[in-house]
Amino acid sequence: VMRPVFTVQQEGDYETGINKGQLVLTKDLVNKIAREQAQPPSDPSEKIGWEGLIRSGAVEYLDAEEEETAMICMTPEDLEIYREQKQDEINLTEEEKQAKLEAEKREQEEERNKRLKTKVNPTTHMYTHCEIHPSMILGICASIIPFPDHNQ
Repeated sequence: VMRPVFTVQQEGDYETGINKGQLVLTKDLVNKIAREQAQPPSDPSEKIGWEGLIRSGAVEYLDAEEEETAMICMTPEDLEIYREQKQDEINLTEEEKQAKLEAEKREQEEERNKRLKTKVNPTTHMYTHCEIHPSMILGICASIIPFPDHNQ
């Protein structure tokens, strides 16, 4: 049983301009797919589509064994928050960190209907993948069916 997830860049790539910790799926690639939907190319080999996302490495299929070692965040927004917090750990002083935490608490109290976000685990080294949509986490239910060696 395999399921698709977005991949996260593991090392900075200067050719593509994708930094370490960012999604491999870029706005440029999304815009190309949107243009393709609006005006399909005359040559089928130029079509990007789902197969193009897989070829570019933006989407990867994970099987049950890979999921055990993958660090998967729920949304691209959560990935960005994680990256910001890691940068803050490096750049901010203790006083600035405390002020930021207090501001976040006040904001959370003011907006009670806002989506609750999980706090970043300080022991998380780096995310390797990101869910395409948070509801797709339900696909993990299929990967925990107890088949020996995951081969049936």
